[in-house]
Amino acid sequence: MSLQQTISEGAKTAVRELYSANLESVELQATRKEFEGDITVVVFPMLRVVKGNPVQIGEDLGKYMVEHIKEIKDYNVVKGFLNLVISDSYYLDFFDAIREDKQYGFVSPSKDSKAVMVEYSSPNTNKPLHLGHIRNNLLGYAVAQVIKASGKKVIKTQIINDRGIHICKSMLAWEKYGNRETPESTGLKGDKLVGNYYVKFDKVYKEQIAEAIASGKPEEDAKKEAPILIEAQEMLRKWEAGDKEVVKLWEMMNKWVYEGFDQTYKTLGVDFDSYYYESNTYLLGKDNIEEGLVKGVFFKKEDGSVWCDLTDEGLDEKLVLRSDGTAVYMTQDIGTAIQRVKDNPNVGGMIYTVGNEQDYHFKVLFLILKKLGYDWAKNLHHLSYGMVDLPSGKMKSREGTVVDADDLIVEMTETAGNISKDLGKLEGYSEEEKAEVYKTIGLGALKYFILKVDPKKRILFDPKESVDFQGNTGPFIQYTYARIQAILRKADFDWSKPAGNIILHEKERELIKQLEFYPEVIQSAANDLSPAIIANYTYDLVKSYNSFFQNVSIFGANTEKEKQFRVQLSGVVGNVIKSAFSLLGIRVPERM
Repeated sequence: MSLQQTISEGAKTAVRELYSANLESVELQATRKEFEGDITVVVFPMLRVVKGNPVQIGEDLGKYMVEHIKEIKDYNVVKGFLNLVISDSYYLDFFDAIREDKQYGFVSPSKDSKAVMVEYSSPNTNKPLHLGHIRNNLLGYAVAQVIKASGKKVIKTQIINDRGIHICKSMLAWEKYGNRETPESTGLKGDKLVGNYYVKFDKVYKEQIAEAIASGKPEEDAKKEAPILIEAQEMLRKWEAGDKEVVKLWEMMNKWVYEGFDQTYKTLGVDFDSYYYESNTYLLGKDNIEEGLVKGVFFKKEDGSVWCDLTDEGLDEKLVLRSDGTAVYMTQDIGTAIQRVKDNPNVGGMIYTVGNEQDYHFKVLFLILKKLGYDWAKNLHHLSYGMVDLPSGKMKSREGTVVDADDLIVEMTETAGNISKDLGKLEGYSEEEKAEVYKTIGLGALKYFILKVDPKKRILFDPKESVDFQGNTGPFIQYTYARIQAILRKADFDWSKPAGNIILHEKERELIKQLEFYPEVIQSAANDLSPAIIANYTYDLVKSYNSFFQNVSIFGANTEKEKQFRVQLSGVVGNVIKSAFSLLGIRVPERM
């Protein structure tokens, strides 16, 4: 039983014993800093069942709880708030229990527990990953890590959008203007090379539209009848018909892109357990539509198109199959979800990491899957997130104005290097060591800046601001971790055994209380699908540690026991920082 549960049950018992009344619940708060105490019992809600002066009720409860609960050593009452002072022995016992637990806060999944499938990344194979993909990947990966730490099995997956007119645009432009160049011949990553031809297609397309308009053609007709667009549409028809030459070109260029993506994923530190490809899944779902028609989930209109009526749920009618029998995105997503559970029978729910412009789509998808009778459909979640903006404005792939993910990672590493050089933090390091630390700091800054924000919020990303060594930033937290490792290296004595009974300094108590929150924080982040909860907890822990470091002498302690305990406390804080950052996919440097 946690301390909060012990206090809550103790307060209920006290009310029953003293007033012959029953409390359904007890409201607890952290004691405000201006008052002595650790946990506060709010008396006012009790007045519904206990009649009397709230101050006197607080006095009665405080006296009873000091006598009957060994963890409580004192109390004080301020108006209707009972502030409880927890004994040092409780905090020391708790600290000793977690001191050597490298997995502290993590819960192992039970053998028969269902898995959660987390989908993220899901790029198009006509362009490299960009800043928007970075937020998607970091969020999806971190949510998967947090859910796993909370005690569930996790399968990380993605669906790759490798078919359609946009893919054919890159293919056609390369065929017409590429002169057979390859990633090897150009020295470019494959995804960048293919992305260049997507931009090239758009440039030629716009030129053809401008020429047609100049010759007197209406703009709408000029857009529809541009020769290069008609060629791309023909290429798509050939691909769908299985034309050998087109399929061969498609396979070659997609291979280039996959190799490029893999390099970016490796640098970014994200991975996947399985992959789905739209070229394999785009025909899925049609059988499920037929099944839904039989069940009465869908209905057919006079033109033969199939719809789902969601007006009872406050939505509208949704098309699931066109009149010519071709699928829409919804059809494919229905079929893919069902296929994933067939492929992974232990999956009990799914999380889709997709931008908030798709909120309505997923609301409809989940409702339809529930209507089809799949019990796992109640465990489907859309991890909806806001866009990432730069000070320079919105990004556009077609015009080549996106912020390339690889370029941004390089820029972050360079920014970290320049700031570190100015601060003189890496004197005595070899160039190779410096390069590794710069990369760790730069990527840590990028990841933390994005993940510390609630997923639903839009982000204005400023690379230089994110690499600041002060404030709520990744480098600030990484620097504190490196400082702790320096303290542990300096401790030239055996500090591995329990320090025994000591009188805790106020700053030590605050720090242990922060450590106590960690398991609860992991569960909360998993429930809310919000890595921001982990990020901001870590910042609070680091602030608490730095306050301790500034106010309490570690190596100048009055006794050997105190010195030993303070080194141990530093070590545990370091472990929790490293653990929390691992959930965010952020590395911590041993020296900095």
